[in-house]
Amino acid sequence: MIRRVALLVLIAGCLIPGVAPSVEAHPVPFSYLDIRLDGEKIEGTLVAHIVDLAHDLDITPPESLLDPGVAESKRDAIAELIKSRLSLVADGRQVEVELIRVQPLPDRQAIGADLQITTDARPALLKIKCALFPYDPQHQTFLNVYEDGRLVSQAILSQDHPSFDYYTGVSQSWTSILKKFIPAGISHIFNGPDHILFIVGLLLLGGSILRLLGIVTAFTIAHSVTLSLAALGAINPSPRLIEPLIALSIVYVGIDNLMVGKTGRDMRASIAFFFGFVHGFGFAAVLREFGLPRGALGWSLFSFNFGVEIGQACIVVTVATALAALRSRNQALSRQVVLVGSAFVILAGSYWFIQRVFF
Repeated sequence: MIRRVALLVLIAGCLIPGVAPSVEAHPVPFSYLDIRLDGEKIEGTLVAHIVDLAHDLDITPPESLLDPGVAESKRDAIAELIKSRLSLVADGRQVEVELIRVQPLPDRQAIGADLQITTDARPALLKIKCALFPYDPQHQTFLNVYEDGRLVSQAILSQDHPSFDYYTGVSQSWTSILKKFIPAGISHIFNGPDHILFIVGLLLLGGSILRLLGIVTAFTIAHSVTLSLAALGAINPSPRLIEPLIALSIVYVGIDNLMVGKTGRDMRASIAFFFGFVHGFGFAAVLREFGLPRGALGWSLFSFNFGVEIGQACIVVTVATALAALRSRNQALSRQVVLVGSAFVILAGSYWFIQRVFF
């Protein structure tokens, strides 16, 4: 599917007058990497555009690489480039990537490289790191993973996301899953300022322990549902929809905080539950980047969600305790914190919404 989209983009560029691509313009800053697991054998195919290879190998003109003789003469240089920029780790052990053959692909203006990866047995976890052409910050590598001839996973590797963890059909121990996905869930919460601000916005008005527990529980139940559905592929809304909605949820929380004084109605539990569904899709987008192990989906989902809850609990305890201490010592200052904090929540959410919709 990824290849078809890239090909359609290229064909469209050729058909529209005035924008027909040339090799020098480098219209397709993409590479394609297929990893095939067949029994205990692992093979690969890498397809790289001649402009990228020519740039890093200092070859002029790039089209000369389409000559089989020239391509073969540069085989050692291409092998060294691939070895330095493509890394595979099988079950924690670095494995050797050997270039078997290079062949020009004139119809794609590319060079195809057949690879052999040496392992003792099919790994349970295959870590793939690929940063082929650092000179081009827009360059992406489209990764396809096959098991026994069947396409089982796809990913896009870039400078921002250069690695992908693929869990094979080999069964995983539950302890290894916990070690991997609990820290990932914790990390995601603390590296996600939008989720943090949503939770903080819900806590600004304070309340009893039971009240705050009800709010957090409502959020947890809702995001756990959509996290599971999305991670399992049952529902996959586009990030172009989900990310702006997450920003709007933050704006809504801030506005609701300011309106509570006028209406007297505390709707935070309902807000947390409703928007929890939206945030769950955001959590799932991150979880999918890790490559879910098919043999341990339940454990991986549980572990990641548990990590999210640990991070969330740390935020709730810290913020709720600080606000409660302030409220007990200075009511007037506490009210100012609610007003200023809610205004900040609204402004930050609005900024993220504009950024995610228009930029």
